[in-house]
Amino acid sequence: MSIVLEPVKRLLIGRALRNEAEHSQLLPKWIALPVFCSDPISSVAYATEQILLVAGLGGAAYLSLASPVAVAVAVLLAIVVLSYRQTCHAYPSGGGAFVVSQDNLGETAALTAAAALLVDYVMTVAVSVVAGVLAITSKFPSLQPDAAELSVAIVAILTVVNLRGLKESGKAFAFPTYAFIVLVFALLGTALYQGIFGGGLRPASGATEHLTAVEPVGGYFTVLLALRAFASGCTALTGVEAISNGVPAFRKPKARNAAATLMIMGALAIVMFAGITVLAERMHARAYPDGFPSVISQLGAGVWGPHSVLFLLFQLATAAILILAANTAFNGFPVLASILAKHNYLPRQLHNRGDRLVHSNGIVLLAGFAIALIIGFNANIDKLIQLYIVGVFTSFTLSQAGMVRHWQRLLRAPETTGPQRLRFRRAQVINFVGAVVTGVVLLVVIRYKFLGGAYLAMIAMVFLFVLMKSIRRHYSKVRAELHVDDDIHLLQPSNNHAIVLVSHFHLPTMRALGYAKATRPARLTALTVNIDDADTRALLHEWERHDLDIPLTVIESPYREITRPILDYVNRIRRQSPRDVVTVFIPEYVVGHWWEQLLHNQSALRLKTRLLFQPGVMVTSVPYQLRSLPADPAPTDPALSR
Repeated sequence: MSIVLEPVKRLLIGRALRNEAEHSQLLPKWIALPVFCSDPISSVAYATEQILLVAGLGGAAYLSLASPVAVAVAVLLAIVVLSYRQTCHAYPSGGGAFVVSQDNLGETAALTAAAALLVDYVMTVAVSVVAGVLAITSKFPSLQPDAAELSVAIVAILTVVNLRGLKESGKAFAFPTYAFIVLVFALLGTALYQGIFGGGLRPASGATEHLTAVEPVGGYFTVLLALRAFASGCTALTGVEAISNGVPAFRKPKARNAAATLMIMGALAIVMFAGITVLAERMHARAYPDGFPSVISQLGAGVWGPHSVLFLLFQLATAAILILAANTAFNGFPVLASILAKHNYLPRQLHNRGDRLVHSNGIVLLAGFAIALIIGFNANIDKLIQLYIVGVFTSFTLSQAGMVRHWQRLLRAPETTGPQRLRFRRAQVINFVGAVVTGVVLLVVIRYKFLGGAYLAMIAMVFLFVLMKSIRRHYSKVRAELHVDDDIHLLQPSNNHAIVLVSHFHLPTMRALGYAKATRPARLTALTVNIDDADTRALLHEWERHDLDIPLTVIESPYREITRPILDYVNRIRRQSPRDVVTVFIPEYVVGHWWEQLLHNQSALRLKTRLLFQPGVMVTSVPYQLRSLPADPAPTDPALSR
């Protein structure tokens, strides 16, 4: 089967890269921006909508809350960006919140941050892709019934592109990211021109929808509504931590380039988010629970006209950036999973790099989880987004708290100089403010999103936390059991009892017998199971006719089972001679086509699986290459010679 799939794999993913090519995959800032920052940049497309959706619950009078809430979110975004800028310089090896927490707060905090980030990355893919599909269906409503299928197909495409390599995926996604940025600024510029010189802005399409025009109640109700709108608007901060996780992917000087890219991203996101919020308020845009039509599409149609070319390009760019926001997770999740696997908290396969020098197993695992989430929630953006943010602010808070401890440790170091002390103290203050603010926001988010679905994300975080602890405990037990003490010497078995399994008298059997005999075992037995009397008699006849000097033992199987009688026979030998080792030789066919594999070796596969669990038993497969292979086997085989 691998022979058939290899050309397809090469067509989709490309040729394998040598280890020496890793330096060529490092990213300049202009490619790193779309690779690591597409999520926070794209968040401006729906963060305002989430604020308006909550504010509209109080009636038309409460839509005025959007601007002050957006200012609070923008200030929070600036604080978080400055805080993570410190992380890039302090921990240039990457790992973000997990590494910072492990180094400064201990294992429990580190695994909590890691679990939160893993859940957040899965949510990022699901929410981003579904939001992108929503932008498409806002322009083409006939596609709305197929939103889930479209979302799954897009995740599959993103998976293949990311499997091709970090730099290649960055180049593929750079144009849509920069196109969205340019078009958002063009939208804001056009709206500003119309407001000053063009006779004013036209109302958004949703402005004609009825909202209850109540007077502000004020007091406790207003505070609660503002806090809930703030919690929803904090979706604008998702993905900010991705750069701190992926610092090693940048070109040298890595930390400086990563910190600079983070600052560029923060400036772009703040300006675009603030501009879209102000424009939405001025044009009286309306947010709908099902997200259709989206607020940003209402703004585009109102400023440029619903049938203009610019509006069409804007919708396409919005859909593209929302979809490509998932790419932040496709770069963050595999790297974090690799670091966790290196520390024995996740399966070690996740630490391996694939053909294109990316962590392929992590990419595929992320895609699988995201597809399951999309199908499970039927691509409903309103339900999915309720699971969002909790993981983001959990990792934010722990990371910034860990950085406070990091700077404090450096301040106490005797080798710290005066200028360094001043710089470390300033950095500590920045991270302290970030820890306090994100901690407060985390409590607000939990309070107002828990029953809406955030509890599911928290359950997933707890499950991952327990799972990672269990995996680490398993690896520790295995390492302790396999440890070689100083007084341990090579342990040789007393004898080797070789058993060759025989089903028919043919060339694969002869090869297995010849190979087993070449190992010079103390005892050599050929073994067959009688499940058909006629076949067994024919086998015995051929055995006697060829006058083989190896005895053939026949064991009965009244229930026509093969595996259990062989296991019982092997166990009897082990009980009789506990210090002996038993080697079981299994003849197997090697075929050239994947469908032929279905016709052979199924019994051998089941038997090998069971034998591997038997102590003191070695299992050896003896392959026999059939002529269906692309290259014919050698015409002469020493193992078959008399």
